[in-house]
Amino acid sequence: MISASLVKELRDRTGAAMMACKKALTEANGDIDKAIEILREKGLAAAAKKAGRVAAEGLIVTYLSEDKKSGAIVEVNCETDFVSANEEFVVLANNAAKMAATTEAANVEELLDEKYIVDNTTTLKDTLTALIAKLGENMNVRRFVKYNAAKGVVQSYIHGGGRIGVLVELSCEKESEVLFDLSKDICMQIAAANPLFLNEDQVDTKALNSEREIYRTQALNEGKPEKIVDKMVEGRIKKYLKEVCLVDQVWVKDSDLTISKLLAAKSKEVGAPITISAFTRFERGEGIEKIEENFAEEVQRQMQQGK
Repeated sequence: MISASLVKELRDRTGAAMMACKKALTEANGDIDKAIEILREKGLAAAAKKAGRVAAEGLIVTYLSEDKKSGAIVEVNCETDFVSANEEFVVLANNAAKMAATTEAANVEELLDEKYIVDNTTTLKDTLTALIAKLGENMNVRRFVKYNAAKGVVQSYIHGGGRIGVLVELSCEKESEVLFDLSKDICMQIAAANPLFLNEDQVDTKALNSEREIYRTQALNEGKPEKIVDKMVEGRIKKYLKEVCLVDQVWVKDSDLTISKLLAAKSKEVGAPITISAFTRFERGEGIEKIEENFAEEVQRQMQQGK
């Protein structure tokens, strides 16, 4: 006979459902350690079944060191916004961001193999698997980026409750409070204006040639004379670059300034050049093809299957 107190103890230790704990203890003849193994094995099997399901919801989270010299941005996905608001999911996402910034992991696979910072016994992968089994949804750590600023600051910004996240590294030879305020403004600029590149030097040649072909076709379709099409195309390319290159964008807080002019002004204020070394902007679920479900049709199918 499995006692209620033993079931409760197993539930407290594993977080598994009450009935699952009772079944595991029955199978283990009351041996709680063996029951934990059984629950873990079943959790792994459950997680494997869920692995093929689309996880396009979740959170973008960031972590910054106290001295603002290092930081990371991470996307952790789940299937529904309901689970993305779950406290345990939120804690795991934030811990994953801290691990990304403070471990030697260079990619997601290495990060998942790191010891989980809460207990330092299981890995992040094992912790994620256990949460998948507990909450019943597929989850994954999709991507992360980390920065370390030897001279300068690392700053982050989260918008829309984790829908958009930004991480920025500014470089400067002088320490100044100006850097902290400026880095926040740069983060908000990136979140709002969504630049694709830092400057023209970083623009992908293939992407640029593709834009040229599009503009050329548009100009010809508009009936423009062949002899002026090239000038029109280059004019539109310049406009395109101002839109997609961060340093050439108009500052969202003051339309009289571009980001490069803002940097120049703040550099004079500090007494040393300030440059943007790198930036990352993550938007939750971008690039993931979501499966649109018709809830009414799903319920009807389940009712028909139950007949």
